[in-house]
Amino acid sequence: MSSMTDIIFLLLIFFMITSTMVAPNAIKVLLPQGKKQTTAKAVSRVIIDKDLNIYAANGNEDERQVTLEELPTVLSEAVNDTTDLFVSLYADEMVPYKNIVEVLSLANEHHFKMVLATRPPEHE
Repeated sequence: MSSMTDIIFLLLIFFMITSTMVAPNAIKVLLPQGKKQTTAKAVSRVIIDKDLNIYAANGNEDERQVTLEELPTVLSEAVNDTTDLFVSLYADEMVPYKNIVEVLSLANEHHFKMVLATRPPEHE
């Protein structure tokens, strides 16, 4: 009976460890609703929180706070010769449209392909 208990504890520990590693963003943003959740695989991500702070990360890096002027330099670190830079923009639904357009325009100037991340609609 003790081996069964050991297996259960091992499984419990395994699921606890893997579930903590799945969270993509440490910064909390409430994404706007879309028809379905964004599923694009992005190389980099930009996050704008409700206080208009901008964060950026490439690959599995942790997000770091950046200014709008620093953003192209940080994102271009992920570019290599074989792939274009594909960026997901996680903007809180309280972020004014003007701020989102600033980031989109900057991405366009530097030839970054950007996708707006959304959350799926809530089912009643």
